[in-house]
Amino acid sequence: MKKISCIIIDDEPLALQLIEGYVDKTPFLDLKGKFSNAFDAILFLNNEKTDLVFLDIQMPDLNGLELSKKIKDNTRIVFTTAFEEYAIEGFKVEALDYLLKPFNYDDFFSASLKALRWFELVNSPDKQSSPQDDYIYVKSEYKHIKIILNDIIYIEGLKDYVKIWLRNAEKPVLSLMSLKSLEAELPTNTFMRIHRSFIVNLNNIETIERGQIIMDNARITIAEQYRDAFYKHIEGKSIK
Repeated sequence: MKKISCIIIDDEPLALQLIEGYVDKTPFLDLKGKFSNAFDAILFLNNEKTDLVFLDIQMPDLNGLELSKKIKDNTRIVFTTAFEEYAIEGFKVEALDYLLKPFNYDDFFSASLKALRWFELVNSPDKQSSPQDDYIYVKSEYKHIKIILNDIIYIEGLKDYVKIWLRNAEKPVLSLMSLKSLEAELPTNTFMRIHRSFIVNLNNIETIERGQIIMDNARITIAEQYRDAFYKHIEGKSIK
């Protein structure tokens, strides 16, 4: 079993100690660091690949919600806080789960297991190469709509829902879900995140110009944090 690398960020020493003990008891978690200061944590995350962050919301200087916006998209977050009113805000920034203090090991293990299943799904060999499914169903209003994957031009993420733009369709399909949850269901050899708010179908790219992708008259900027991966893909397909 591949372990999930994780860190803990909490300004309370007792909370850090408790969560560290929980991590040590969980066989598929690998603790890489613990931080009581958000700025030290950001420095670490910018230099070390980390799968999962257990992140307290109520912290001085920079709170957990603000910090979460500075964490790379391929790092998942489990919020920990004593304030239940932050739950909705936590899920708005696409947290994987939310633990309300004081929580026990069963609660912690359930959240960690959710992370394990998410990473297993994303890294599954079937997901990487299988043509298993050339379509998906998404819920839109009161219907489940079948969408052929190759018809997807790009997907736009908004606050609490996504817009799926399709070929030969005047309007996008709207569905109440996060962009990350939909991304986890898409084959990575065809679909790529190129911006915090956009996933593109690599097969439907028409032109790449000055850091932008042009597809079906739309121009989408390739965000800096996704450029290396995107241009590496392009180099593999380019004729020199």
